[in-house]
Amino acid sequence: MLVNGLGWTLHGDGRSIDPGQVVAPDERLSWPLTIGIGAQHVVAMFGATFLVPLITGFPPATTLLFSGLGTMLFLLLTAGRVPSYLGSSFAFIAPIQASMTSHGMGAALGGVVVTGLLLFGVGLLVQTVGAGWLRVLMPPAVTGAIVALIGLNLAGPAKNNFLVSPVSALVTLLVIAIVTVVGPGLIGRLGILIGVIAGYLTATARGEVDFTKVQNASWLGLPPFHAPSFQLSAILLFLPVVLVLVAENIGHVKSVAQMTGRDLDDVSGRALMADGLATTLAGSAGGSGTTTYAENIGVMAATKVYSTAAYWVAACFAVLLSFCPKFGEAIATVPTGVLGGAGVMLYGMIGLLGARIWIENDVDFGNPINLMPAAAGLIIAIADLQWKIGNQTFTGIALGTVTVLLGYHLMNVLNRVSGNLPDPESRRSDLLDAEHRTPEA
Repeated sequence: MLVNGLGWTLHGDGRSIDPGQVVAPDERLSWPLTIGIGAQHVVAMFGATFLVPLITGFPPATTLLFSGLGTMLFLLLTAGRVPSYLGSSFAFIAPIQASMTSHGMGAALGGVVVTGLLLFGVGLLVQTVGAGWLRVLMPPAVTGAIVALIGLNLAGPAKNNFLVSPVSALVTLLVIAIVTVVGPGLIGRLGILIGVIAGYLTATARGEVDFTKVQNASWLGLPPFHAPSFQLSAILLFLPVVLVLVAENIGHVKSVAQMTGRDLDDVSGRALMADGLATTLAGSAGGSGTTTYAENIGVMAATKVYSTAAYWVAACFAVLLSFCPKFGEAIATVPTGVLGGAGVMLYGMIGLLGARIWIENDVDFGNPINLMPAAAGLIIAIADLQWKIGNQTFTGIALGTVTVLLGYHLMNVLNRVSGNLPDPESRRSDLLDAEHRTPEA
């Protein structure tokens, strides 16, 4: 067994995996193979982890540093039982952009810090009393709507970035789609990274890339750090992100448990706490908020290697790369048009992840209690409606989330008094079966 996430037993001869076998989290292959698999994890997380700071204006090298440190923290707090890489969460893009526009980087970082602290609190509660209360607060109709509105709120920024250079943006978008379909194995899972590279090469050929800062940067140095500040109107933008991170994290733990055949329910609270602390640490010095990465689950599924040793290798690679300013400046040269092409795909995917939650949980939108709060919240977020109270301005994400959450529970309470509508959490398939069931004679 692992002690504090460190120390692994050698799997077999350390060089091969028998058919039907997997390398467990507390096992490892030989160190050369483990290092190679760790490098694959770096490649898998690279595109998405860097895309968030590039879109939001955060320093990429700082984000990379705290993704590596956050991963180490996660592995330690979960005692090495949950193999995972913590990369940049797309759920932070919309509130960071809104905060940067109205209040600056300090306020955006303050929102990241508060999000991390709240996520830690949720994890502590889950670890203490279980996760049943989360289902009551956030049934699938609510969770799906909040995830969807965060992604769709970014439609405007995606359009603006795309129009800066439609040719580079279109190349990026097309290559992402094509590689995802035709790319074999891990290549297909790296469609976003390959699409950004293709768009970058196109933009370079069109003279859209300036390498001056890359040439002037040194090879070795500290990443830039920034201090957070705290403003209520900015913080409120980030509250919906907590709900998204909870859903992502719990889903990741369940996926790993299924793949490894191990019961990880007792560690799900610690996983949330670790992600919360990693996000708090990142926000306190200039990095993007983190989340567990599905991209790296793909690497594990392809290799059958669930060893946390490979994640320690990936985390060390990330930290080392963050201390190369020339590397960070090179990443920062990705032009706006390329980000627009990737954003069109990514933001839409975030939105449809909400729809996926609805579909997988068979949410009945024939029931107005599910339909109306979600419908109103989505339009408020997409239109980015704003409400100013004194010196505080509340934008589409915060208002949309409040509309969905309060609207659902208020309508549900009123329905329990009136009894006019069925239970909103009744699965649609169950309702259809009931409608077509022949009464007994």
